[in-house]
Amino acid sequence: MLLSELESKDIINDHDGAKIGRIVDAEIDVATGRILNIRLQLGFRLLNIFSSKDTAIIPWNKIIKIGNDVIIVDYRNNNGD
Repeated sequence: MLLSELESKDIINDHDGAKIGRIVDAEIDVATGRILNIRLQLGFRLLNIFSSKDTAIIPWNKIIKIGNDVIIVDYRNNNGD
């Protein structure tokens, strides 16, 4: 699967079924080539302008399932939600 294919999928929170956002970046370990984290743009803004408060970092091991249209993740924000 290509990173561009991942970027087009909606990210869904396993805890409440809510859409969280879309992938805008990934952190890769250059020594191993493994993806460590994905960075999400929270919400669904029409513009690609976002600040750090509009993003979330999800560790790769918190991805539960990658489907045809969505990626389901185990996500809890800083408030414990």
